[in-house]
Amino acid sequence: MSRKTENQRADIYTRITTMIIEELAAGVRPWMKPWSAANTDGRISRPLRHNGQPYSGMNVLLLWSEQMSRGFGSSTWMTFKQAIELGAAVRKGETGSTVVFASRFTKSEADGKGGEIDREIPFLKAYSVFNVEQIDGLPDHYYHRPVTAHDPVARIEQADRFFRNTGAVIRHGGNQAYYSPVMDYIQMPPFESFRDAAGYAATLSHEVTHWTAAEHRVGRDLSHYAKDRSERAREELVAELGSCFLCADLGIAPELEPRPDHASYLQSWLRVLADDKRAIFQAAAHAQRAVAFLHGLQPDAADIRDAA
Repeated sequence: MSRKTENQRADIYTRITTMIIEELAAGVRPWMKPWSAANTDGRISRPLRHNGQPYSGMNVLLLWSEQMSRGFGSSTWMTFKQAIELGAAVRKGETGSTVVFASRFTKSEADGKGGEIDREIPFLKAYSVFNVEQIDGLPDHYYHRPVTAHDPVARIEQADRFFRNTGAVIRHGGNQAYYSPVMDYIQMPPFESFRDAAGYAATLSHEVTHWTAAEHRVGRDLSHYAKDRSERAREELVAELGSCFLCADLGIAPELEPRPDHASYLQSWLRVLADDKRAIFQAAAHAQRAVAFLHGLQPDAADIRDAA
């Protein structure tokens, strides 16, 4: 890989992380923007590709932020080329929004013994997409996607089934919500202590993301969670992002007002992101894997695929 390519990759990490740090420093959790008071009329979903597939991981955060800050009502995005292939055109003067693509390539290197070994090298590439509201001439259904009214009770029932299907052991009692990695169970306060059923489901979505960390599930290392403040902050960031992804999928709102134990992580997140420009990308990737794993436990898993 050339030095120029390495510098470009580093700049992507730095540019995006700097943007998120600025918002966190202002007290704004950017991944919560879709559920702001000014945007509560319709169901929040993940950003969608031109073919209707949802974006995943870091791109969810990037496009949620762009959609909110630029006032787009549509959640559908596509590249300049995709618009042309659909017989449409991006309006003159419109600026794109950044998304990223992570992959790996194989490079052969000398092994010091006269032979060669193949080494996989990860890379990150940024490209631009445009919201359909920036594009003229698309087929009509892109501008007038049918909005399905979902009964709030049905949403909660769907969420209840989702959590039951995971098989997680969920205990109730006390006034704290947490996941015990040693005993492998989720502890929740009594249902009656929450503001409503959606509040209960939102809190459980956070804890069930922690639950996925076990080695026989997705395998995130929690061995330093209790003693290392930085590792704890990283795992809490994974759980918070996972909760947002999952809440969007289930049609409920996450914990808009963070619990006291979560609010304290804000400064820790700022330190982690300042020290490691890849931390938010890694957290988003871990959160995506966690949520994909939870979806995979559902009877209808074949209908819910993790988009790259």
